[in-house]
Amino acid sequence: MFDPMEFEIDEPEKVVYVVGIGPGDVYYLTQEAQNVLEHADAICGYKLYLDLIEQEFPCEEYYSTGMTKEIDRCRWALEKADTGRRVVMVCSGDAGVYGMASPVLELAQDYPDVAVEVVPGLTAALSGGAVLGAPLAHDFCVISLSDRLTPWEVIEKRLACAAQGDFCVALYNPSSKGRPDYLQKAVRILRANGKADDTVCGLVRNIGREGQSARVLTLAELENTPVDMFTTVYIGNSNTRALSGRMVTPRGYRK
Repeated sequence: MFDPMEFEIDEPEKVVYVVGIGPGDVYYLTQEAQNVLEHADAICGYKLYLDLIEQEFPCEEYYSTGMTKEIDRCRWALEKADTGRRVVMVCSGDAGVYGMASPVLELAQDYPDVAVEVVPGLTAALSGGAVLGAPLAHDFCVISLSDRLTPWEVIEKRLACAAQGDFCVALYNPSSKGRPDYLQKAVRILRANGKADDTVCGLVRNIGREGQSARVLTLAELENTPVDMFTTVYIGNSNTRALSGRMVTPRGYRK
């Protein structure tokens, strides 16, 4: 008879774990993410994210870089792992949603002896959606308004298609000092392509962190509402409703 206890899964000797830490508070970490962080030899990531976990997960070595240095972090992690260390690369939210899993896997082709394990986390669309109620209960898409890596013309096309398809939409990176009017531009594109002015929308700022706030409003009101990079924006579909202060997209069961 097959005995599963006779078999053990050998962990690779050289490995980079790409770990999504969710909104930032350790309360939102998955058990798998906690286990990996507790046994790491080295942890690297954007400094803000390391500050959120360093006290909870002391480690022999921490390595951080600022914005625009993502590739440097990936190479550091792979090179460190190639020496036989267990390395964890942390990302906010989910490692595979605007996270570091993709660049690490791309660069890993140059390090054939290093294994890459992706550990999922709670992305902002889901954790912020829970704060608002159930805004993404039907078909939805996630679009980043940052044009640092994606041309604005491509973002415009995706927004237009999302509106024409009557998708619920979660918008990441809605505004910054360098692009203060991008949410306004996005709302105008959505309205021009079929989203009604009274479409129910929502905002959540500092999801899962100190100072968390949320608001339900209409698409027309959203156009001139100030937001920042710590805000996730939700645009409903034609059936989304505001119910007792919550944003709810019906799944259709009551029909």
